Amino acid sequence: MSNDSRRDFLNKSGLFLGGAALSGFIPGIGPISAATAAELADPLAPKSPHFPAKIKSVIWLHQDGAPSTLDLYDYKPELVKLAGKEVPASFLKGIKTSTQGGVGKLYASKRTWKQHGESGAWFSDLLPNLAQHADKMTFIKSSVTVGATHDISILKLNTGDVNPGRPSLGAWITYALGSANQDLPPYVVLYNGDREPQAGSVNWSSGFLPAVYQGTAFRPGANPILYLDRPELRNGTQQRKSLDLLKRLNTLGGQRYPSDTELQARIQSYELADRMQAAAPAAVDISKESEATRKLYGIDDKYSRSYGEVLLRARRLVEKGVRFVQVVSSLPQDIDTDRRNWDAHDELEKNHGIMGRVVDKPIAGLLHDLKERGLLDSTLVVWTSEFGRTSWGESGSGRDHNPWGYTQWLAGGGLKAGFTYGETDEIGLQTADKDKAVDTYDLHATVLQLMGLDHLKTTYLHSGRSERPTVVYGKVVKDILA
Repeated sequence: MSNDSRRDFLNKSGLFLGGAALSGFIPGIGPISAATAAELADPLAPKSPHFPAKIKSVIWLHQDGAPSTLDLYDYKPELVKLAGKEVPASFLKGIKTSTQGGVGKLYASKRTWKQHGESGAWFSDLLPNLAQHADKMTFIKSSVTVGATHDISILKLNTGDVNPGRPSLGAWITYALGSANQDLPPYVVLYNGDREPQAGSVNWSSGFLPAVYQGTAFRPGANPILYLDRPELRNGTQQRKSLDLLKRLNTLGGQRYPSDTELQARIQSYELADRMQAAAPAAVDISKESEATRKLYGIDDKYSRSYGEVLLRARRLVEKGVRFVQVVSSLPQDIDTDRRNWDAHDELEKNHGIMGRVVDKPIAGLLHDLKERGLLDSTLVVWTSEFGRTSWGESGSGRDHNPWGYTQWLAGGGLKAGFTYGETDEIGLQTADKDKAVDTYDLHATVLQLMGLDHLKTTYLHSGRSERPTVVYGKVVKDILA
């Protein structure tokens, strides 16, 4: 192989961070030496952050279907007073409602509300267990996004763009920092329910980054990783010889097709799968957890069992050094209802009553467990959704999509705990202060900051352009940082 071909092969396979190494310097690593070059022969080798990180891992709790935060966290007495009336024109100024199916009459939450903790954070009675952790949480009540449909806004939530093709946030973190545990994938996706989340793997894709950085999806249930066990009549020596032969053949193929990052990812995946045969089953096996811990996560209740199981696995994975765990909520398989997530265009009371029972105790258990084990200071928990819900009703019993103002929250290291940033207007429709609006790009920039990464310097050369996680947008929400 010529020197030019070798450099191109290393560039395309991601071994030298998108070609940045060709200039002799890698952001976050520094000048290339023989030692760092050897280290980067493995694209998942640990890499240094740009500056000291506040956290080591992220648990990204995507509440699929978009819950109404007006019925969970955002108490609006004025909305109660105006319930059943037309939306005053002053509240609609500056937004386009035509893409949301028009405007209905104002619809007030029917829940009972109380303030909790020293922070006085508002919670409805749908989340009684989570409310006990109010002082661990950092609320962003001025969240905004774009998109009128779930698939588009979910894609933006995870990748920063409404079109497929960009890397997910977890892929960017894996690319920038590598793996902290070579026996487990650095980026894992968990979900409960009876099917893969909507839009599927595009939401944990590596996009234009090399394929080795994509998320690894673990299935719900007792066997989350299929085909991991070694065949009964095959011993370890035989398997190792087969893998060595495959590696040689795939490496020869890689030399012939240096732009095929899928091939490079396959080489890495074979080696990782070999190591995972011992490490992964233990990492996701919750059978040896104490009865008290299982109860803490709600595994003793049919509503919260499946979500509790995946959150307990999420804790075990970050405990083992997995950097990014993306958890997508759904309804358990044995709950008889038509709707499988938070999407409540009608019968919101029924839907949110069920979904509240599904997620409330497990998330509260996760926060408590992380704190008790000394992991909360090194872990960031992000509660998020693709958008919020409107202040007006739909079909008389539900809410439409709202990208103009809704609530998300974070908990963990490097944050001002028991703190609220921003607010929505008096009816909970739009952010009250546009200067405090927090878009997906800003959320991503802030998560990267806590991981020790400058979103402006986390770059990859793609088609002649230096790409970054936040596209050409994004600012760190510094007011929520400790």
